[in-house]
Amino acid sequence: MMLSLPAIGEVPISISGADDDALEHTIRDVGAATHALVELAAGQELGLRGPYGTAWPLDEARGRPVVVVAGGIGLAPLRGAIRAMLDRPKDYPSVRLFYGARTPDDILFVREMLGWVDRPSFRMDVTVDRAGPGWRGHVGVATRLLRREALPEDGTYLLCGPEVMMRFTIEALAAAGVPADRIHVSMERHMKCAAGFCGRCQYGPWFICKDGPVFRYDRLSLLFGREGF
Repeated sequence: MMLSLPAIGEVPISISGADDDALEHTIRDVGAATHALVELAAGQELGLRGPYGTAWPLDEARGRPVVVVAGGIGLAPLRGAIRAMLDRPKDYPSVRLFYGARTPDDILFVREMLGWVDRPSFRMDVTVDRAGPGWRGHVGVATRLLRREALPEDGTYLLCGPEVMMRFTIEALAAAGVPADRIHVSMERHMKCAAGFCGRCQYGPWFICKDGPVFRYDRLSLLFGREGF
């Protein structure tokens, strides 16, 4: 979705949850527009247009084990997909989440994730880059959590986070024998028009806003991680 405020700006923000009455967006306060958005009070108005682009391939994943790898705020665009899969355990009998954050204070949706772990179809591993003595969980990058026995070759893999994290994750998956067409990545580029006209988010022959942001990795493999793209 494109969220905007007059005279301030417009930013692309993924939907992080939805129901019959509302759309949810998780916004990191990093610039003028996002700061103004997070300062809004209930009842104030903002501009909203969309949705644009592609979604996570939940239909394709039905009946398969699903592995989700998220870094930082990259968990937000995956939250709705995780919710949908946990609500339909017969269709998604095995969902595994590997999640990495900078610090324990940066972990998103803590209370909600504690509810997720009660689901028999769900398993989760969380790690942080750095932590104080009170942290009893994993410390290190998310790719260190990936173990060959937890990476089924016939699974569907959903990745979202910093591009360098996704690159190392893809290398780990390839080493475990996961085919490139089973991996789906969410790409991030500067999006302005969100309709494929302005060219700000062009990535080789594609526009992230229109052809993405979710791509099957084998479509991008020749460009992914290359300097200049």
